[in-house]
Amino acid sequence: MGFPKVGVIGAGQLARMMAVPANDLGIGFTVLAAHNSDCATQVSDFVIGDYRDVTAVLDFARGCDVVTFEHELVPQSVIKELERTGVRVFPSASAFLYSQNKIAMREKMDELGLPNPDWQVFDGGEIHLSFPVIAKTPSGGYDGRGVFVANDRSELDEVFNAVKSPLLLEEKLNFDYEVSIMVARSPHGQAATWPATLTVQTNGICTSTITPVPQFNEQLGTLAGHIALTIAAGIGLVGVMAVELFVVADSLIINELALRPHNSGHWSIEGSVTSQFEQHLRAILDLPLGSTAMTAPFAVMGNVLGGEKTDMYRPYLHLMARNPNLKFHQYLKEVRLGRKIGHITLLGDDLLHLNREIEHAVDYMSGVIDE
Repeated sequence: MGFPKVGVIGAGQLARMMAVPANDLGIGFTVLAAHNSDCATQVSDFVIGDYRDVTAVLDFARGCDVVTFEHELVPQSVIKELERTGVRVFPSASAFLYSQNKIAMREKMDELGLPNPDWQVFDGGEIHLSFPVIAKTPSGGYDGRGVFVANDRSELDEVFNAVKSPLLLEEKLNFDYEVSIMVARSPHGQAATWPATLTVQTNGICTSTITPVPQFNEQLGTLAGHIALTIAAGIGLVGVMAVELFVVADSLIINELALRPHNSGHWSIEGSVTSQFEQHLRAILDLPLGSTAMTAPFAVMGNVLGGEKTDMYRPYLHLMARNPNLKFHQYLKEVRLGRKIGHITLLGDDLLHLNREIEHAVDYMSGVIDE
């Protein structure tokens, strides 16, 4: 049993952060990148190719023992062809479908008896839900893309005519806040969850997270774990998955799934005994899973979004002197307005202090403040 080689389709920041534990474990690691400037190519071996081109993906996979993904855009036809030719692919095409197709996901959650919002498929005909409704394109949307609020039939028809495909319609919930829970599962069925995470959204983009969820009672924490583990077993998950949930009073409603490392799990690099990135590698290689215990009472993570400031190194002088406990992660992506270009994490037991320090650090990195 020599050290295996893992291939990741995609070369963004998730692949970049997966390369670190792969290196620590001595695991071979390579990525299929669209461009040689993609941020994961700076820290790992890479091959240039189009993830939509089955020939390019097959050529890439031949040099790997296991293939996995860092985004949901790889066509089902490509994944199924990899499986047909004997490539070990995790998650499988049948499981990955539920993070690629929101209608299929809703159907599966109903089948598993898990809490969905009221929903329907809209193809231009009758509406069974009351307005306003949330209209979603079934695939391709993230960070608020492909999600629309329709207040009446005319607005819904406008969206439908623009996208020219069936839409997933969901009731517009009056939820209290949003959370996410990460879960990992291996081929032989070992599974583990991390504590649930509060996700703070701004214009559809997660800007910060707090772990564990401060507002949660023991009952909600147990319920979130139960939902995540039920989904993982029910879809045959191999790898890590984020389950996004709406909290409505004392109940949880499933929002979306992401069958890969996820922004809401970045805190785990410093805040957990085993990060989501190491755990994903352990799971797809069928190694025993690591402990998901927290290393501090609270972990607060802030996403650094692109702004007017482009120098991401000089801010270290101020921020590291102000708080030497801050942990910085730069993705070395081109700085563009609103783009996630890094994150900062801080651990401790004083949540008010942690939130204040992370807010200051993120604003200083982005150029919102200058002192």
